[in-house]
Amino acid sequence: MKDIRVASVQFNHRSNDKDHNFSIIERYVQQAKHEKVELILFPEMCLTGYMHLTKLTKADIQKISEQVPEGESTQRLIKLAKLNQMSIGAGLVEEGDDGHLYNTFVLAMPNGEIAKHRKLHTFISQHMSSGNDYTVFDTPHGCRIGILTCWDNNPVENARMTALKGADILLAPHQTGGCDSRSPNAMGLIDPQLWHNRHDDLETIRAEMQGKKGRGWLMRWLPSRAHDNGMFVVFANGVGVDEEEVRTGNAMILSPYGEIIAETDSVDNDMVVATLNAKELDMCTGRRWIRGRRPELYQDIAKPVGNELDPHQARYAKN
Repeated sequence: MKDIRVASVQFNHRSNDKDHNFSIIERYVQQAKHEKVELILFPEMCLTGYMHLTKLTKADIQKISEQVPEGESTQRLIKLAKLNQMSIGAGLVEEGDDGHLYNTFVLAMPNGEIAKHRKLHTFISQHMSSGNDYTVFDTPHGCRIGILTCWDNNPVENARMTALKGADILLAPHQTGGCDSRSPNAMGLIDPQLWHNRHDDLETIRAEMQGKKGRGWLMRWLPSRAHDNGMFVVFANGVGVDEEEVRTGNAMILSPYGEIIAETDSVDNDMVVATLNAKELDMCTGRRWIRGRRPELYQDIAKPVGNELDPHQARYAKN
């Protein structure tokens, strides 16, 4: 891997307003260009919007979906990436050649190529399907990248598989924090009015976002995805009100030791930038641990145990 300068963005998207959302992407790309960024990450579903999909019919979702790479949004990302000589990642709803609808994340690269990741654990709508493939690929930047979208990062097997496929950097676009979690000690709803009142009372909403409903929850598990697997992690997230929930931002970049290189505690749109030093991968703990594995002991990990649920059921099950 070569050193690379990366950026992570949190922003408050508008549902069903691709032009507005793309204008925010363009603005941050220009800002990132001034800071000599080579790769910039935007949140999951930031082009189409996210939580409103829970209320849409299949026909409604199809109306905002696009093919990849032929669709307008992907073509705009490719053009922007080539123009600014920067890799740009953003999420949307894809209609596949098979007619299925996917939560897809597209990384447009400066050479005109793209990579796309179909979320492996799609739960936002029963009208949408989950992908079945890991996404790990070489880039013009001299680094190998993997993508896992939001809940894909929670089952530990996915990050390990991404590392085993050779990823140096894990891109982790999210829409998380402030969720109505079924787990009694994980996240929890934030009053949307607190975010609407942020200009009058900044500290109350910041405390919610930085506490156990946001950053505090992330710190229980996100650094381990980097540390245990010997990868840099770039985490992008929505921020602010999205339907009945409040996304908690906390855009951050982590080292392969699970240390935070850059982060923001802003309650609004923001960007963080860092240079990833390739030498940090050399003999990092996670990579040493992986070399010491005994795969012959782990066969049962891939076997069903009988209590598996599909992603939608698993996300919303009450027991």
